[in-house]
Amino acid sequence: MIRLKCGQTDESVCAKRREVNPMIRIAVVEDEPGYSRLLNQFITDYECESGEAFYVANFYDGLDLIENYTSSFDIIFMDIEMKHLDGMSAARQIRQQDRNVIIVFITNLAKFAIQGYQVEAMNYILKPIHYFAFSQELKKAIEKVRERSAFFLHIAYQRNMIRLDVSRISYVESIGHSVTYHVEDGDFTNRDSLKNVEEKLQGHHFSRCNNCYLVNLAYVEKVDKNIVTVSGKELQISRPRKKAFMEALAVYVGGN
Repeated sequence: MIRLKCGQTDESVCAKRREVNPMIRIAVVEDEPGYSRLLNQFITDYECESGEAFYVANFYDGLDLIENYTSSFDIIFMDIEMKHLDGMSAARQIRQQDRNVIIVFITNLAKFAIQGYQVEAMNYILKPIHYFAFSQELKKAIEKVRERSAFFLHIAYQRNMIRLDVSRISYVESIGHSVTYHVEDGDFTNRDSLKNVEEKLQGHHFSRCNNCYLVNLAYVEKVDKNIVTVSGKELQISRPRKKAFMEALAVYVGGN
């Protein structure tokens, strides 16, 4: 649920905030209701102070989080000691499919948190939790998200929001009113226009070979007359697009 804070009820005000600071998606994984409420309140307080916009999802066990997990969160605040599946085990499973989400552990004992380096956790926060310590960790996590944000696309897919690593997209295909992102481990389709996607990917070495395909130049294997092979897939190069496409490819190859 997206929450409006500080007495604001005008969605247009929040929309203007999000234009400046794109929404950060946070998971809170905590089996103690008191601490869960406290973490949510701290996130609310930081939202009011900073002008950030957050989407917050709450989970009450590591098992709840990993069931049907998709790479949709930017930051996970997770308790280590939980009844059904502890935070460290949950993090190990998450890392098998999501190398980029920022994990911050919540724990009673620092000795448990040290194991966090095995799952590339950013840091840990000791209980009892105080707002200043929490806000500093949240600020650092947001900074990391902002650093990475230029390299990720957030798209709606099968009623979920997923995060795509731009470097893993080989090409984008337009079909009707939808686009399909062809990625190393699968295809993801959502409603969008190729023109809009092209604008989002500007500066990341993508170029159109025709009106239906936007190609990641890093995945071009060969060009033979009017056919470009991208990750084993042969795509047509249209006559109107050929000059610009070949020039973009030449610049990319020359620079890399």
